[in-house]
Amino acid sequence: MEKLVIAYSGGLDTSYCAKYLSQEEGFEVHAVSVNTGGFSKTEIAEIEEKAIALGATTYTSIDAVSTFYDKVVKYLIFGNVLRNNTYPLSVSAERIVQAIEIVNHAKKIGAKYIAHGSTGAGNDQVRFDMIFQILAPEIKIITPIRDKKLAREEEINYLQQNGIDYSWEKAKYSVNRGLWGTSVGGEETLTSHLSLPESAYPSQLEKEIPKEIKLTFNKGELVALDGEQDTPVANIEKLSAIASKYAIGRDIHVGDTIIGIKGRVGFEAAAPLIIIKAHHLLEKHTLSKWQQYQKEQMGNFYGMLLHEGNYLDEVMRNIEAFLTDTQKHVSGDVFVTLHPYRFELNGISSKHDLMNASFGSYGEMNKGWTADEAKGFIKILSNPGKISNHVNQDS
Repeated sequence: MEKLVIAYSGGLDTSYCAKYLSQEEGFEVHAVSVNTGGFSKTEIAEIEEKAIALGATTYTSIDAVSTFYDKVVKYLIFGNVLRNNTYPLSVSAERIVQAIEIVNHAKKIGAKYIAHGSTGAGNDQVRFDMIFQILAPEIKIITPIRDKKLAREEEINYLQQNGIDYSWEKAKYSVNRGLWGTSVGGEETLTSHLSLPESAYPSQLEKEIPKEIKLTFNKGELVALDGEQDTPVANIEKLSAIASKYAIGRDIHVGDTIIGIKGRVGFEAAAPLIIIKAHHLLEKHTLSKWQQYQKEQMGNFYGMLLHEGNYLDEVMRNIEAFLTDTQKHVSGDVFVTLHPYRFELNGISSKHDLMNASFGSYGEMNKGWTADEAKGFIKILSNPGKISNHVNQDS
């Protein structure tokens, strides 16, 4: 029996694959799930029980939360990455790390095959296949759902006929939870005009009295909440627990898929949105205008390549080096007020605050130049406009 590693989530598609590949194709199936922040210990135990019952020889749960932060999330914060100025790349970013961990596990146990449950109509097939092909071109990729163009009902019937009769009733809303946010899909997101109802979001409004909170950054990383230091991962989780009670961070993202069609997805990302906006405000005070301009271009480019599965392209390491270098002075406190459904950035405190310079304050008396020097500067600055206006005045 040939060894095969399957990216196993416990859902219908991967459950069908595990059963079909072990029973019909005769593979020695090794199920692997990669936790990037979405699984509890109880859920992992349930997934393991299901995988073994479906015919998997082994089940492995890989804890990749810290890896996800170190390899991806950190740079999404450094780059203030919001796809289409909206979406913090909650799910697409996770898939990259999951694919890398799965292919590394396949190499470790000497598997010649890797399987996943993606269909032929989405982004995940591209992300998984690209990572697998680049890191292990010698390992063959098997995708029964995509290859056989299976309908949901066909998968359920096959499992029931083989004694697997779990409740496969499709939830009204599909929810994918991770460290960097939660995606929410439903019949409304398949339209262009309907919004998701309140009940579709995992976190409901529990707090209505405004709450002030202080975020402390050190070289771009969130190192403390309200003065209590912890790891960036722990701080993200703590902030999410606090802010989600205010139902903050909800939206619907509209974007271009890798395969060329438009798509909509709802999401809930209280901590990511607060962190990115707070971090961006701190950068406005501590970075030059040209640093901010170049960061915006590079951050958008990084997010686009990541979303489309190009994480392993060497240019991503180049951009990460650039983004890391820009964070040398991005340290200080950001003061935020949480309200129901929204948050407010109040201000910052930093020893690197460029507003603290002694040259003068915007709109007030200057201390670094004379009136004649200002007039001369403005005269020279206006030269391009004067020349253009003179040359083209008859046009």
